[in-house]
Amino acid sequence: MVAATYQLKRADFIFKNDNDWEKILDKTLKRAPQELINELMSSELKGRGGAGFPTGLKWKLTAEDSSEQKFVICNADEGEPGTFKDREILSKVPYKVLTAMAVCGHVIGSQQGYIYLRGEYKFLVPELQKAINEFEYYCQQTGHEFSIKIFLGSGAYICGEETALFESMEGKRGEPRNKPPYPTSSGYMSQPTVVNNVETLAHTFTIFKYGAKKFYDLGVQYSRGSKLFSVSGDTPKPGIYELELGMSLQDFVNEFGDGDTKAVQVGGASGFLVPRKRFEKTTIGYRGKLTGISLPTGGSMMLYNSSRSMYNVLDNYLEFFREESCGQCTPCRVGCQQLHSGIKAVKRGEKPAQYLDKLLKLTETMQLTAKCGLGQSVANSFSSIVENFREEMIY
Repeated sequence: MVAATYQLKRADFIFKNDNDWEKILDKTLKRAPQELINELMSSELKGRGGAGFPTGLKWKLTAEDSSEQKFVICNADEGEPGTFKDREILSKVPYKVLTAMAVCGHVIGSQQGYIYLRGEYKFLVPELQKAINEFEYYCQQTGHEFSIKIFLGSGAYICGEETALFESMEGKRGEPRNKPPYPTSSGYMSQPTVVNNVETLAHTFTIFKYGAKKFYDLGVQYSRGSKLFSVSGDTPKPGIYELELGMSLQDFVNEFGDGDTKAVQVGGASGFLVPRKRFEKTTIGYRGKLTGISLPTGGSMMLYNSSRSMYNVLDNYLEFFREESCGQCTPCRVGCQQLHSGIKAVKRGEKPAQYLDKLLKLTETMQLTAKCGLGQSVANSFSSIVENFREEMIY
């Protein structure tokens, strides 16, 4: 639990029991929408799915739209490799999420919510539906008009992207839309829509229960509050931990490493691989210390020790992206294939080591021209692995 020189700042809000959800729901729905928006904005809660968009601002923009029909969607398409926190939230404290969705509906003027559930989480449906039925029954008895439906995905990683999620829900092929327009003005069924990650909604429950200050006092400037981390890989302590944002990666490794950690993949396959020499200068959050860099994360923290081949890690990531690309845009469709075949050619000696530099240029092009976050984020893991472990790509 405790490293030699540092005690990680743990929090315990998300998995506390949600037995008081009726009280919190009744109390919160009596408050004015603008008051709730102000509290969310003062808490500085940012989306916990990885992108980090301010939650209060998202609710505010949707609330200000004059459309008569609006929607609230919980994004539970937890497809990022190494992430398994949202599954636990929906299993253990579903009423926090359901309550937050209803409060969001109150704020923006919506009576309909959806949970877009990852296809592989189908086993959650019976118990989750049971919780929804109880929640809706309570709402009906107390005059709160809000209903929630489960929409089951089909296993496509790309549908975690919010506009591809809309396409999927509308019965179309799961492909990202052009932006703008943004979901706050044109989302599901072309109506204003709030899409929040499971963990984000659970945090809003905490904020409305305890107040914005309690949340704001956790973490550091620009990275307020706590965060759930899915810890896996070469670690003696795999699992889900709620920690304050703002820690250095070295502190994290001191706590969860096995004593021989040579790299940490922060944020799953679409995130960055940080080598040992940069642990001290890397902060987990939306902005780092003045002397270092910061890395936001959707929650996935994969640790690798010296026994792991970084070439094999990159090969695995590229195979994943190659399979999960929707194929809609050329930079991602062709780029993922070329990157994957390119590192194999270098490893076999069919291409010179300098060819890796051409592949790095390709990732820069993908980052600028790919239509959505999938193609754009391939550069993250590719560049961070190749630049820091080039020798392992060759020999």
